[in-house]
Amino acid sequence: MHRDIGLHHFPGQAARCFMVKMGNWEPAPFFHADVFPTEGYKNHDSKNTIHMRPSVVVNVAMSADGKLSTRERRQVKISGNDDFARVDRLRAGCDAVMVGIGTVLADDPSLTVKSPEYKAERQRSGRPEHPARVVIDSGARTPPDAAILTKGDGVRVVAVSERADPAQVSVLRTKATVIVAGENEVDLVRVLNELGAMGIRHLMVEGGGTLIAGLIRAGLVDEIYTYIGSIVIGGKDAPTLADGPGWIREADFARLALADVARMDDGILLHWKVKRA
Repeated sequence: MHRDIGLHHFPGQAARCFMVKMGNWEPAPFFHADVFPTEGYKNHDSKNTIHMRPSVVVNVAMSADGKLSTRERRQVKISGNDDFARVDRLRAGCDAVMVGIGTVLADDPSLTVKSPEYKAERQRSGRPEHPARVVIDSGARTPPDAAILTKGDGVRVVAVSERADPAQVSVLRTKATVIVAGENEVDLVRVLNELGAMGIRHLMVEGGGTLIAGLIRAGLVDEIYTYIGSIVIGGKDAPTLADGPGWIREADFARLALADVARMDDGILLHWKVKRA
């Protein structure tokens, strides 16, 4: 694996993501720590070196029939203002936000914090206004002018595979820290270990379904928030929370424990914790 980490390491601050409490979402306070505590931190032993990966929370909005958008991957408004505020707070309370290249190409999201209050809170804790933005992009297809690379301050990371076009990788290195991990597809375990080495302790994943499925398959997801809206999108080819081939054997299914339920806007918010074998 090759690294192009440069000077993009994080300072000695971190943040905890908020928890949802039966009908009300309550943000946990930001905190400073010169030495990070290991709570919520995951150990991976590789070649006698202990790597600490971030805790991972997935957040998605889906229709009543479990679709993230239309079969054309067109962005659809599923939730309302209360859920938008919740997502903004969750984003502000994490060290980094991750999406897959499909989401970047379809939606061109900036993944910035919107609330002036939350941005000011981050700055008071000695961090940039926005969390680090991370793209999983095996083929280095992220456009150099993508909003995720150009809007707002903060660290950018693009993870590519060894098959990526070297010329495209060189362009991306002018915009972001580039991590090369995996021969044909991005090795998500190695990427998360690299993010942990950069000081990222709490990672939020906002899609898409292929990335989320890969993280679940690799055993890297700790919590999932699913907002279920009051619409039906339909379509066998419309994206879901976990796209790709899926699982066949029940023994391979990810098992979840329901932590909280809350009514929000015209839908419902479910907070799941992933059970460990």
